[in-house]
Amino acid sequence: MKRAVHVVGVGMIPFTKPGASDPYTVMGARAAKLALDDAGVNYADVQQAYVGYVYGDSTAGQAAIYGVGLTGIPVFNLNNNCSTGSTALFLARQAVESGMVECAIALGFEQMVPGALKGAYDDRPSPMARFAEVMTAHQGYLPDTPRAAQFFGGAGRDYMKQYGIRPDTFGRISVKARQHAARNPLAVFRQTLTLDEVMASPTVFDPLTRYQCCPPTCGAAAAIVCSADFAKKHKLDMRVVIAAQAMTTDTPSTFESDDMRKVVGYDMTAAAARQVYEAAGIGPEDLDVVELHDCFTANELITYEGLGLTPEGTAEKFILDGDNTYGGRIVTNPSGGLLSKGHPLGATGLAQCCELVWQLRGQADQRQVEGARLALQHNLGLGGACVVTLYQAV
Repeated sequence: MKRAVHVVGVGMIPFTKPGASDPYTVMGARAAKLALDDAGVNYADVQQAYVGYVYGDSTAGQAAIYGVGLTGIPVFNLNNNCSTGSTALFLARQAVESGMVECAIALGFEQMVPGALKGAYDDRPSPMARFAEVMTAHQGYLPDTPRAAQFFGGAGRDYMKQYGIRPDTFGRISVKARQHAARNPLAVFRQTLTLDEVMASPTVFDPLTRYQCCPPTCGAAAAIVCSADFAKKHKLDMRVVIAAQAMTTDTPSTFESDDMRKVVGYDMTAAAARQVYEAAGIGPEDLDVVELHDCFTANELITYEGLGLTPEGTAEKFILDGDNTYGGRIVTNPSGGLLSKGHPLGATGLAQCCELVWQLRGQADQRQVEGARLALQHNLGLGGACVVTLYQAV
């Protein structure tokens, strides 16, 4: 890291089901204003804006941020599938770290529609075509089943095949997610579920049942990042710093390994985590709290190992021992995660940022992880990109 980058303000609106939200312009502006108010920063002092969304027309970022102000600053529109929000944060951090700017905002939003994710165009090659070809060759393709569930369910199947774990081990992740979300007033699903209820819900793609799949969600979140000099000059809260951050994309192993875990980003995750740990001079055993990309329970399980939270092949024991929740080794997804907090694609990475900043400030209320000092964020998008960020309380 060239110079310290502080997260001085965060903001997130309550996540909702499709059809129950304001338009994206209103949601985005609300989240940005919340982050600015939290930081105590005037929008006129922000020098660049990085705005992410997956479903929307070009310059939707301007349409949202113009609800905050018309200052003439550069506004960058970003789309990196489900890692869009953290990509916005990565670029904002990079701009501040490099000295290009002193203060930047990262904003993410999504106004989604009900049902499974779909591409916007059918008259050109899909960016997911190569991934789909590999998946189809490995396990076949069911045209009437959501494609994302086939990708991540296939990863769960390959893990089960190698390690012989029980199907309801995945279901226990959903139970934990709902227990955590019950403490989060911003989460879309706050009702707890029993393991029997999770496993009895309709099968989407074996071993995944409906309650093991994240819902389409509408929402927005934002973060203000700045240099230490800017923070001192404006007397801002400097308690949270980005200690390390890495972004990775696919390598040949994604397409050549004949393993659905690799197809959905396991190696991207492991590489990004390794870079972050090396840059910060820590190991996963030093972490206090993690927000990771649990779009499906299967992805949370394999990500435990990709991030090094538990050795390869031990994720089931990690879950059964309760090491992924309060009272265990490391609290994962205290917000409820994508499974229960919700997954408005462009906002997810910044919602994770909000949760971890609140944790490190001691502002997470009923979700507070006692004594949290080091927090790790993992945000993944197929196609593909993975961003891992380490936050530190200073």
